[in-house]
Amino acid sequence: MSSWHFWIDRGGTFTDVVARRPDGSWATAKLLSEDPDRAHDAAEAAIRQLTGIADGPLPPADIRIGTTIATNALLERRGEPMLLAITRGFGDAPVIGYQDRPDIFARDIRRAAPLFADVVEIDERVAQDGSVLIPLDHDAAAAAFARAHAAGLRAVAIVLMHGWRHPAHEAALADLAAAAGFTQISVSHRTAPLIRLVARGDTTLADAYLSPVLRRYVHGLETSLGSACADRGLLFMQSSGGLVAGSAFGGKDALLSGPAGGIVGMVRTAAGAGFDRVIGFDMGGTSTDVSLYAGQYDRRSDAVLAGVRVAVPMMRIDTVAAGG
Repeated sequence: MSSWHFWIDRGGTFTDVVARRPDGSWATAKLLSEDPDRAHDAAEAAIRQLTGIADGPLPPADIRIGTTIATNALLERRGEPMLLAITRGFGDAPVIGYQDRPDIFARDIRRAAPLFADVVEIDERVAQDGSVLIPLDHDAAAAAFARAHAAGLRAVAIVLMHGWRHPAHEAALADLAAAAGFTQISVSHRTAPLIRLVARGDTTLADAYLSPVLRRYVHGLETSLGSACADRGLLFMQSSGGLVAGSAFGGKDALLSGPAGGIVGMVRTAAGAGFDRVIGFDMGGTSTDVSLYAGQYDRRSDAVLAGVRVAVPMMRIDTVAAGG
């Protein structure tokens, strides 16, 4: 071994780190994730603590991070204020959803507030077979994007009827949004190409809402660690249990980043002890995650997290709002 290796779980309360030194020996660290008296992010602070380098360039290292930053931003509604651009007549579809009631006997129904700050209904309509029923009004859409940008919005979720299969209008709107100055543009046919408008829309909204928060964290960490660390191998855990580079780490794939890493680690540890059927119990400072492994990873393609439907591949994890 010629370099350091770090495995980091950045939770909402604590950040836990396991490190392997160049000589093959092991070390661990545990820090508060948020500390106003600390100059560096918890992940970097732990790396500096373990390497003994308080300041200056860090040595080459392979770094793997699982984080609940996106999860906590969704739970606490601290995402990026954003605009929803949707086919005219469907502006309330994400709020109506499937008309399900979490508590069927409740007379005072309380729903989570929608993620978008404003909505613009786009004059366009494409049929299921791809025929254009109503042409896209480019001028009206450009004017609406300009007004939203002037109001301070920088993120937009673009969701059109049948856009998953016939994306020309969505692609044109993405170009108009970029020209208007939007910095986060989530388009449904790229984010979640599904036939279901509600699931596709909710996933696209979550991506536009969370990706800027995640991008700021990733960019800040990469910049702070420096090229000697980041270029060597800084990878992030996705909700599906796979690793991805920071440039491809989006909000929709990060909601179970931390817990997914726990399942992968649990399975590998159990296999080393001769077990292939395991129940995972992960109690953090904020929530408790429960999972099951019976010979293969249990995954699902959609879930409701913090009142938001997300349709992406993810580990099957059941969460209870009861931490340590």
